[in-house]
Amino acid sequence: MSGYVALSYWDLVLASAFLILNGAASLLLKLKLERQLFISAVRMVVQLLLVGLVLKAVFAVSSGWLTLGVAAIMGAFAAREIRARQERPIAGPAGYGLGAGAMILSGGIITLVALGSMIGADPWWRPQYALPLFGMILGNTMTGVSLGLDTLTTAVHRERLAIEAQLFLGATRWEAVRPFTQRALRSGFMPIINSMAATGVVSLPGMMTGQILSGVDPTQAVQYQLLIMFLIGGATGLGVMIAVLGGVWWLTDERHRLRLDRLQ
Repeated sequence: MSGYVALSYWDLVLASAFLILNGAASLLLKLKLERQLFISAVRMVVQLLLVGLVLKAVFAVSSGWLTLGVAAIMGAFAAREIRARQERPIAGPAGYGLGAGAMILSGGIITLVALGSMIGADPWWRPQYALPLFGMILGNTMTGVSLGLDTLTTAVHRERLAIEAQLFLGATRWEAVRPFTQRALRSGFMPIINSMAATGVVSLPGMMTGQILSGVDPTQAVQYQLLIMFLIGGATGLGVMIAVLGGVWWLTDERHRLRLDRLQ
């Protein structure tokens, strides 16, 4: 098969019928989830329609500065999500800057390397390549960073007496917080590890499925998917390490004291 199968609005309405069935089941079983399902579905439709229009305009203009601006907006929304997902976030601008900085730094570097070498887009900032790739890397890195920081800040606050006891006995700040640092790193790494372990056997990723449906040879689709997963895994791991280690550094000081006053 060559080309892709065009979808009609009727196809989308038919697909949404299964979600409507979930809402009906929620009503029947008194789960009180039907309102959330409806709002989430409407929000998704509106957001995707708007994104489609914006991307169409960005692709038509094909400007490096415009591509950078869209990427910055994506990073700003992701930074907000990182902070919103934490039970006890870091207070002040550092609460946004630490997670956002780790995510954008790791995601941006790996995206630039991929665009300039492996994918070889010409020009390298071509929005048709840069924005989807950056979006996939950013979304997964966001999840890892938010989980890592949430685990760290929650554990440090909960185990503050044990940490302060270690510091009192002469441990450095890195030694006193090491078990919780390791736990936070494992938590941040776990989603991408699970995703890589299940890819191909349990699930066919969206990008690979979309390429196959559009007529791309499955072996070529597999190569692209492997490339994307390697990039996502690298960016997520780097972002989690920067965020968690940066969090430990911020929540302690050079005098080896625990600084819980920096938590919200």
